[in-house]
Amino acid sequence: MTGKGEAAAQHREEEEDGEMVGVVKLISAEGFEFVIDKKAAMVSNTLRNMLTSPGGFAESRDNEVRFPEISTAILEKICQYFYWSLHYASGKETAEFPIEPEITLELMMAANYLDT
Repeated sequence: MTGKGEAAAQHREEEEDGEMVGVVKLISAEGFEFVIDKKAAMVSNTLRNMLTSPGGFAESRDNEVRFPEISTAILEKICQYFYWSLHYASGKETAEFPIEPEITLELMMAANYLDT
């Protein structure tokens, strides 16, 4: 088992063959943690800026982003969207991303903030 510092060091590689590698931890308002591929997180321009900006920001240093305003259910749906977007980005095949009507408004507000 690796310590927090060792695990973070393992995932600090910024690029390998031109693609983002490693993982990012997204933390919801309730404290639930989603560990996703950094490549998936880069679907969001906001996360891309947080994780790649120079200046030693905590998000880029720790590969961890807290969202005190985004609930667990919404953050889970956003993570699903990141992977859906990666899968269908080529445009060779398409599929509709399912969104439950009762979460539409909250999801739209989070998507707007994350610039996805």
